[in-house]
Amino acid sequence: MESLMIRPGYLTAHQTARVLGISLDGVRQLVRRGRLRPSGGTPRQPWYAVADVSALAAERAKVKVA
Repeated sequence: MESLMIRPGYLTAHQTARVLGISLDGVRQLVRRGRLRPSGGTPRQPWYAVADVSALAAERAKVKVA
């Protein structure tokens, strides 16, 4: 369930997965590998900064094109 009280400029784990085109487990793997870090929320419902997710999405798109 997505949080209804998320601050502007942040995404839930579900929204992050949707933007990146990956599963929730994929988001967890990115966090474990240090490629993405939670910027708020709770340990069970973390938030991710839009800027961080956008940068990661751009990086992943660049890798796909190359």
